[in-house]
Amino acid sequence: METELSKRLGIEHAIFGFTPFPAVAAAISRAGGMGVLGAVRYSDADELARGLDWMEENTDGRPYGLDVVMPAKKVEGVSVADIEAMIPEGHRDYVRQVLAKHGVPELGPDDVSGWRITGWMEEVARNQLDVAFDYPIKLLANALGSPPADVIARAHEHDVLVAALAGSARHAGHHKDAGIDIVVAQGYEAGGHTGEIASMVLVPEVVSAVDGIPVLAAGGIGTGEQVAAGLALGAQGVWLGSVWLTTTEAELPSRVLIDKLLAAGSGDTVRSRALTGKPARQLRTEWTDAWEDPAGPGTLPMPLQGLLVADAVSRIQKYETEPLLGTPVGQIVGQMNSERSVQAVFDDLTRGFERAVDRINRIAGRA
Repeated sequence: METELSKRLGIEHAIFGFTPFPAVAAAISRAGGMGVLGAVRYSDADELARGLDWMEENTDGRPYGLDVVMPAKKVEGVSVADIEAMIPEGHRDYVRQVLAKHGVPELGPDDVSGWRITGWMEEVARNQLDVAFDYPIKLLANALGSPPADVIARAHEHDVLVAALAGSARHAGHHKDAGIDIVVAQGYEAGGHTGEIASMVLVPEVVSAVDGIPVLAAGGIGTGEQVAAGLALGAQGVWLGSVWLTTTEAELPSRVLIDKLLAAGSGDTVRSRALTGKPARQLRTEWTDAWEDPAGPGTLPMPLQGLLVADAVSRIQKYETEPLLGTPVGQIVGQMNSERSVQAVFDDLTRGFERAVDRINRIAGRA
């Protein structure tokens, strides 16, 4: 599974694995892919530095990257407290009602509320980059499109390639104009923030739109046959996220959640604004259903929704409230029905890729 892009980055397989877990990212790199660590969960620069220190110690010198959440336009002088003050009290009441309906206890006095979506803020993201460029990262990916021009220039000064996600050919064209090195064509099937166009349609459209810039196929990919399909559509690699959630190296907060993922079918996800305020594919739960209820207040725009529900999500996770418990995940969840190591996933991807290539060769009369 080698392409011009994988050769350029010094990786054996053109598989780019996004994950919030350092142990998974490091294992992806050790297996011959490009582990890409998500930075959004790190609100403190020192904490990110510790995560990158761990990557350095556990990647055996293999290349790895970092994924940030950074708007193209600067937003300065706004604190988290300023944003939280904009949340209507009616929405806070609704969160309390949903949690009370399911009997979710309050956090204890010594409990720390979990991840809050602050990585989108200019100050936080730039602090993360100040840390990141002290490490030998090979790739900087941005989940919100093209980062600011000075960030792209700074990355290039450090010989770091810049990738940006796109959900349409138009978005991909903007990335090309901005000087992005790699476009991740993320289809409708993908977990997390995603657009309206399915991967089979999106990937060749993006390849055509950015003519000459490497494209990674993303969304609905979790087998070697699907990797082969992405490359056949013109991509120079694939971007995988969901498939790592049920690996043995992952650090999901709950056994109940792992079991829900293992039992889920491809139709058990939904694009919902319940988590962040932007459409994000995730497990369908009574929590996502509550935010679609016409009797409710509806979701708030990003980042208000993420800040509104942060404590609630922490409570749901801590007390493993099964009906409400979910996570961002793509439609490939229907094939994530066993726990495997990252290396075992790579072995399966390789075998599936070889089967697909052999099948095409037979059809083409070459074998």
